[in-house]
Amino acid sequence: MMRDGRIVIVGASLAGLRAAEHLRDAGFAGSLTLVGDEPHEPYDRPPLSKQVLLGQVLPEHTALPRTREIDAEWRLGIAAAGLDRDRRRVQLADGSEIEYDRLLIATGVRSRPWPNESEAALDGVCVLRTRDDTARLGRLLARRPSRVLIIGAGFTGSEIASACRERGFAVTVAERGAAPLVGALGGVVGDVAAQLQREHGVDLRCGVMVTSLEGDAGGRLRRAHLSDGSALDADIAVVALGAVRNTRWLEGSGLAAGPRGVACDAGCRAFDVHGIVTDDVFAAGDVARTPHPLFGYQFLSLEHWGNAVAQAEIAAHNMISADSRRRPHLWTPSFWSAQFGVNIKSVGAPTMGEEIVVTQGSLADHSFAAAYGYQGRVIAAVGFDHGKWMGGYRRLIEQAAPFPPELPGRRGERPVPARFPDPALPSHGPTVTLTGHSPSEKRVVFTPARA
Repeated sequence: MMRDGRIVIVGASLAGLRAAEHLRDAGFAGSLTLVGDEPHEPYDRPPLSKQVLLGQVLPEHTALPRTREIDAEWRLGIAAAGLDRDRRRVQLADGSEIEYDRLLIATGVRSRPWPNESEAALDGVCVLRTRDDTARLGRLLARRPSRVLIIGAGFTGSEIASACRERGFAVTVAERGAAPLVGALGGVVGDVAAQLQREHGVDLRCGVMVTSLEGDAGGRLRRAHLSDGSALDADIAVVALGAVRNTRWLEGSGLAAGPRGVACDAGCRAFDVHGIVTDDVFAAGDVARTPHPLFGYQFLSLEHWGNAVAQAEIAAHNMISADSRRRPHLWTPSFWSAQFGVNIKSVGAPTMGEEIVVTQGSLADHSFAAAYGYQGRVIAAVGFDHGKWMGGYRRLIEQAAPFPPELPGRRGERPVPARFPDPALPSHGPTVTLTGHSPSEKRVVFTPARA
């Protein structure tokens, strides 16, 4: 086991912190440096669109709990700008360099920005990903806006809509897909999410895009123009169009890194552009894409809190262990969301599902569990206020149980198409993404629909 030397972790959030703690727990006593582009020490992101936005928790009170002291050098507020693998050095935006013997890439994702820079700069246009983003949105909401426009109805957009409605604001959600959450959970479940939003007073507009944002003479947002020709007055526009993986700083490094993330093997070792695995560069968390045996060994990208923790520990273990002691990362995807009074939980890879069947509860009551099927086996499950059953569905997924599942008291409903949108079309995106079998695949292709 590697006890000494220099380990650099680029990304000072959940995955980076947990990896650092595990390295020290495992006996690594060498130099440890954490690099983060934000000025804050690691904090928890899920509360930002929930408790913090509701005013129940202050942004500065979201710091992640520490399991131990890590005796590390913190380089915060300075982004990584490049990687020289030959010299084993991370280049920082301030012109300095940090040498390493092992490197962990844990740079996560950032919010996809509004594409028009001048419109994005309008007072009232914002995203929500960081602690500072949430503080800024809180200040905007303190002005008591007449209407909040949310662009995109994925999980983040839907959670923001829920919090804003709970605070009594008029909310319009514009979603280019057929329903909220459709990219992550499919159209059957998306229809339920749409009913929830409308029942809670959201002006939900699906199948439309915001084409431009208009400001007044003072540079404040005043109006949004939509693809159906309508216009909407709004004081705040929250751009919730999904996430972009933070890999730009790796351009020219020779690693297999691009818009889909950093390709790794099952042990979190990064691949280079030729498909050759490295032995000194690892990746973990939202920025990593790794093959998974449950899903045909396709590379899997996840934006999940639990995955970041589990993968960080595997990466840390493997960074300092001999080949014979290394372990694979085989975490079964799972995530949760709270919106409009409903707790949503899912396990597996719903986007791989061809069909879906309701196994417990009722779609009409917004309280149910449903299983997704792929080629005759259970591939995923989702529950609306049925989270306590997700452990059982996880076991079905891991056992490759036949679909539809044989469960005691199952209602006998017939499977129906899950109705996922065309993956070639841009959207807010799922939190579980299957990205093929090639480690060096970096392209993201958009083919516009024909008129």
